Amino acid sequence: MIIRKRGKSYFVDYRYHGRRYREIIGSNRKLAELVLKKRTVEIQEGKHLDVKPEAERIKFEVFADEFFRLHCEPNKKPSSIQSDKSIIKTLKSYFSGRYLYEIGSKLVEEYKLQRRKNVGPATTNREVAALKCIFGKAVEWGKVKDNPVRKVKLFKEPNARTRYLEKPEIRKLIDCCSPHLRPIVIVAVNTGMRKGEILKLKWNDIDFKMNLIYLIETKNNEVRKAPMNDTVRKTLMKIPKHPGSPYVFCNAKGRRFSNVRKSFDTALKKAEIKGCVFHSLRHSFGSHLVMLGIDLKTVQELLGHKSIAMTERYSHLSPSHKARAVEILDLNLVDRGIEAGTKEAQRPKTEEALKELSFVTIDN
Repeated sequence: MIIRKRGKSYFVDYRYHGRRYREIIGSNRKLAELVLKKRTVEIQEGKHLDVKPEAERIKFEVFADEFFRLHCEPNKKPSSIQSDKSIIKTLKSYFSGRYLYEIGSKLVEEYKLQRRKNVGPATTNREVAALKCIFGKAVEWGKVKDNPVRKVKLFKEPNARTRYLEKPEIRKLIDCCSPHLRPIVIVAVNTGMRKGEILKLKWNDIDFKMNLIYLIETKNNEVRKAPMNDTVRKTLMKIPKHPGSPYVFCNAKGRRFSNVRKSFDTALKKAEIKGCVFHSLRHSFGSHLVMLGIDLKTVQELLGHKSIAMTERYSHLSPSHKARAVEILDLNLVDRGIEAGTKEAQRPKTEEALKELSFVTIDN
């Protein structure tokens, strides 16, 4: 490391990690000597050019694995763990080889644009949210000082109309289901249970005396009770129990069905129903309850939503139903002489609505 002079200006000349650096200081030699001493100290302490101490020099892929082992595996259910594992694998393929402190908001924005070329906005947003959580833990555990993802904005996701099936569609779908799928679909449209909740259902989770299904493993990790109407009760009672399996829906060997997507898609094709997925059956449950007059708070409890905002997705009504509703109200006011604002007009009870919700008749 030396001081050189070119013309009237002094500059410091040195090498660091095999690269040559030259800094022009000016016409003051003493200032050049001070800069040279400062650079010498920075290099000795490992702080030159913002190079971090060894304790902070952690590669992204190393910390991502530590995050998964210490945060994801102990705190999340199996399905979420697998999802996190897949997302972390994707993030590692892009950010591997970089130290945590080298990843800034600009690099994250570049990742967003790159991923958006291959996947939709929702998938990209989930990955960015996971990256934000990873860096949040890195800050909490003292690995970095700031979270570079904190101010990164997510893509706007399309607010598509929630697809629900009309009664004729539901009946046609059930008629087109294979024998093992039919009771699964009947339970779905009459209880609003998620596919995973139905496929994991065990016989000891069902109380036929109280007409209740106890859901132990739910998305929100909260136990909830799903009331059974007569259709669900008769459907479940007709399913033969496998002597070696606790599961309600299982194959001949007693193994529970892990997925029914293929058979469900086949049933949709036979029924000539488009724009529908299994989760649409849950939408149908919520939508028909609202159209039967059940208040959103009750529907929220039946669906197991933590927020009423989620339940409002199911409050949309078809134009024909709105027209029928005001016609019924008009007849009700005229026939019974009820004036607007009185408390005589009652909404139907939940039990009656669940009976009305039965989309099929089960033979005795």
